[in-house]
Parts: sequence; structure tokens; C-alpha cells
Amino acid sequence: MSAKKIPFLAVDGGGTKSLCYFFDMHGQIRGQGRSGSCNYQGVGKEAAVRELIHAIRNALEDGKLVGNGEVGETELETDCAALGIAGLDTEYDRRIILALVEEALQYLRIRAKRLIIENDGFAALLGATNGQPGILMIAGTGSIVYGVNDQGVVARAGGWGHRVGDEGSGYWIGKQAIIHILKTMDGRVAPNKLAEHILPYLDLKDPEDLFNWTYNSSYSVEKVAELSSLVSQAHTQGDQVAKSIMIQAAEQLFTCAKAVIERINLYRQPFQIILQGGVLQNNAFVREYVTNQFNTFAPSGQIENKNKEPIYGMMALALDHYQKFHDG
Repeated sequence: MSAKKIPFLAVDGGGTKSLCYFFDMHGQIRGQGRSGSCNYQGVGKEAAVRELIHAIRNALEDGKLVGNGEVGETELETDCAALGIAGLDTEYDRRIILALVEEALQYLRIRAKRLIIENDGFAALLGATNGQPGILMIAGTGSIVYGVNDQGVVARAGGWGHRVGDEGSGYWIGKQAIIHILKTMDGRVAPNKLAEHILPYLDLKDPEDLFNWTYNSSYSVEKVAELSSLVSQAHTQGDQVAKSIMIQAAEQLFTCAKAVIERINLYRQPFQIILQGGVLQNNAFVREYVTNQFNTFAPSGQIENKNKEPIYGMMALALDHYQKFHDG
């Protein structure tokens, strides 16, 4: 008995949520599903597979692409599956994630004639620029910059995670604030308003409590990233230390963008600039500072107020790969 044909499959597997679409040749969505994070670096391999299965199963059921109770029981076939998965930064990551994806598809009895796996930031770039020349700068909990030129050459900078990178991100800003509060206690930094904003938010009494908090189970990347909005509040009240942290954040972000622009010669042509993530969307000072840097260094770039979901980039990638294979 031949396998049941299903439409194309696209997945945006982010660090917070996963989104799955089944769609046809015309880009019409036939079924969609959501689940939690499938970033194996954050949730572990078993949980990553589980969430990926959950998102795909939900999409199959939403589109009634299989009958009741048939998910994982009926063999399915798709012409192309394109997945953008968080945590894919090295070839080592690629091998692990490929195995996780294959495990999920095998569990659901889905056979993909063509399987494409990319970093979720690359998916976001394609979704935001629609394949046209552009820069995508993301500064949320983490940070990364991607770029693509008119030849389709892609480059990235940053995005190496909170332990060794993510400069300019919400986490980085929050971490700098904590460092400066402790330095203030030592007398190494001039008096500032950071402690009076951050300590009450964390329900702490003094900088020593803050030190203890950073080394206990209450500490998390997400919680530290939340502190970035308090740094912004301190800045609006005239705090110069808070201002210096945000200037450094903006400069770090633009350094990544400059490196990408130079590597792919993007400044030689008109290109789009898409700014995404909570820091760039909600912190007007950082956004304006970065925008001014772009205007000075690369005036041919145009800031676009787009926020197209990354999954549309994976849909375009799946269709493009299928068309090339089919025409060939």
C-alpha cells in the first residue's frame, strides 16, 4: 500500500515556541500546530523531540490530513520538509538536530523526499526579507545578526548564547546591571539608580542578596533579561550608568551588523534592515542609536517595520528547493 501524500511541511522551532505548517504549492496553509521549545540546548534532547512531535501532530489534526487516531499509524509522504531549529550553531549541533528531527518524523511515520534543516535565525531572515538583500538584527532575550545579499550569500554574527555571547541582548543588559550594582557596592562605580529599580523587582533587600540570587536556583536567563526594561527606566530618570549600559548594548549590536555587511559587501546595494526582538522593539533609545549607526555607515539600507513570522521563510525555502529539484 502506497504512502498517503501530504503537502509541504515547514517548522519554526524556536527557543520559546515551535510552530508547524502543512501547506500546498500555492502557499495555502492546510494545517497548523504549536508546541513548546524544541531547542535541545535549553530543554534537552528528549523534550526537543517530544515538542517537535507535538507541533507536527497538532498540524496534522488541525488540517484533518489524517483520520481520527491515524497520526503515527498511517505512513505519510511529503515532497519537502524545511525546519528552522534553534540551537543549530555548529556542525556538531547539526548532527544532533538532524537525528532529533529524523526520530520525530519516524515516530509519526512521515517520509520527506527532501529534508532541509537550518538555524531558526536563518528562517527568521528569509521570512523577514522575503529572500531580498537585507539585514535582520534580533535582540530579545538573546541576540544575533543575519544578512543576505543579492547573490543569496548569507552571513551571521553573534548569537553564541548567554555564556559567551548574545551581546546587546536583554540578558546582556540585565547582566551588566547586576555587575554594576555589585561594583557600586565596592565603590568601583559611581552611585546610580540601578539597585533601587532592580532589587525591589527581584524582592531583594540589598546587593548581597542580589549576589546570592545570581548563584541560586531562582536565577534564570529569562529573569535576568527582564531586568533590561528596568535599566531603561533608570535611564529615563537620568541615570548615566544605565545610559552607558544601553549605549554599549547598541554598539555591540551594530558591531555585529557591520561585520555582516562587510563580509557580504551589502553596503554596495540597497538593502532592507529589519529590527526584531524586545530590546529593539521596546527600547526606543537602543533602537534610535542603532538606526543612526546604520544611517552613517550604510545609508543605502532602509529600516523596514516588518515582523513577518520566521515560518514563512521556511515555507519559501521548501518551495524553492522543491521547484529546483522538480525542474531538474
